[in-house]
Amino acid sequence: MTESALPQEHSDRPPFIFYMDGDEYLDELRNLTTWVSDLLLPLYGRETTSQQPWCPRWWEHLEAIARLHALWLAWQEYTGAEAGASGPSVWQRDHLGPALAELRSPSGPFAGCKEGSHRAKTAPVVEPYDGPVAGGDTGTGTGTDSDHPDPYEVSLW
Repeated sequence: MTESALPQEHSDRPPFIFYMDGDEYLDELRNLTTWVSDLLLPLYGRETTSQQPWCPRWWEHLEAIARLHALWLAWQEYTGAEAGASGPSVWQRDHLGPALAELRSPSGPFAGCKEGSHRAKTAPVVEPYDGPVAGGDTGTGTGTDSDHPDPYEVSLW
């Protein structure tokens, strides 16, 4: 990726919501819910079906908060005057479509949710990591440094 393709730092724009805490997080979530309910859904919300679910309590799904906040940040960037005439089209193509496809997928975070019924999801189980296994190490060595080489020097292929 060239340096010009890297995102620019904008001190006037809020950081990603999960970098916030306390009142800052709550204020950002409140602003996000306003954007979702007052702009996003009236313009782009389609009928809810089993193949295109939506959760009326979407803010209880961490994945939905993450995706919608990222979508909102992109909307701020691509719909301002400095974005140019094609900015909104780029936002719809590159951000809106993929975000809604993931959120409203039958296997997405809203699967099983419907009006009047929120279904909480559980995260996948992750076992504790106890050292490198790439290159054939099964993690059953003697515990010496040679049993756990530098992960940046281990070939994964």
